[in-house]
Amino acid sequence: MKRKKALIMALVIMVMAVFCFTGCGGAGGSDSQEPEVNEYGLANGTYVATFTTDHGMFHVNEANNNKGILTVENGEMTIHVSLQSKKIVNLFPGTAEEAEKEGAVLLEPTTDKVVYPDGYEDEVYGFDIPVPAIGEEFDCALIGTKGKWYDHKVMVSDPVPGDDIHAGTEMTLENGEYQVELVLEGGTGKATVESPAPLKVENGAATLTLTWSSPNYDYMIVDGVEYKPVNTEGNSLFEIPVKVLNEPFDIIGDTTAMSEPHEIEYKLTCIVEQN
Repeated sequence: MKRKKALIMALVIMVMAVFCFTGCGGAGGSDSQEPEVNEYGLANGTYVATFTTDHGMFHVNEANNNKGILTVENGEMTIHVSLQSKKIVNLFPGTAEEAEKEGAVLLEPTTDKVVYPDGYEDEVYGFDIPVPAIGEEFDCALIGTKGKWYDHKVMVSDPVPGDDIHAGTEMTLENGEYQVELVLEGGTGKATVESPAPLKVENGAATLTLTWSSPNYDYMIVDGVEYKPVNTEGNSLFEIPVKVLNEPFDIIGDTTAMSEPHEIEYKLTCIVEQN
């Protein structure tokens, strides 16, 4: 009888040992799992992201190249952006009508320092804006110094891990003439641009000579400014400013190749290997 009891106890101990080993192994394995991410694949941390709006009077300060710092904490997202001045005194994550309701919690400004490419420094207002979605427009109302609320749509896109808005984007080439590789994205894919292309840097400002694969582009828009072709024969050739290297920036080309003129949105990247 004693032998039978001893055998039973031994079996019980073995089963408990196996259970403990597999259970502990499962718990230990969780340490090696990937960090939890939200529905956009973003783990807790900071990211440099693009912040765009539906109006030229409401935008990120030009010193920051349409970028802000996106913070993800427990899956929730907030972006800090520095605006162009101190004329926008409050924001609201919603519509103007909602902002005017009693009890609405307004976003208060911070005072941010921005540094322009020529070294000039300025103080502007910045805001921490809740971000409900990546790559989708959402409501963000504003009120200026005149006390009137305005509705706007904004969007946060292209988050990249990091906390330095200017990392890898500043124009750091010395004065001179360069050949840069171009990458064109967007449109139907039928149009291309010649690459490599000439880039001239003078007094810290860069001008790209861009040649399309078609003679039908009658103007381009870069940073809201319209540029006309600099040639009258052959494929359309433009001289446009470049403020960032090795990172896509938005351009618009108007083509007359269709039944009527049509503006097409593209992204253009100037690739330069800098020492």
